[in-house]
Amino acid sequence: MHDLTQEALADQLRVTRQTVVSIENGKYDPSLPLAFRIANLFNVKIEDVFLWEGDPGKFHGYPPVDR
Repeated sequence: MHDLTQEALADQLRVTRQTVVSIENGKYDPSLPLAFRIANLFNVKIEDVFLWEGDPGKFHGYPPVDR
């Protein structure tokens, strides 16, 4: 597909290599601007890169609120 190292990808996205690793491993959700940069870099839509896994219409705010 694309012959980018994690370091080269991080440089193009203006983030650290560790951020790229964390996104790849699903341990970090990127900010909206970063998600747009990732999608734009690969010339795809955000929804082609990131999938919403929450319940439709349910707010998943931070920090979690117990009710």
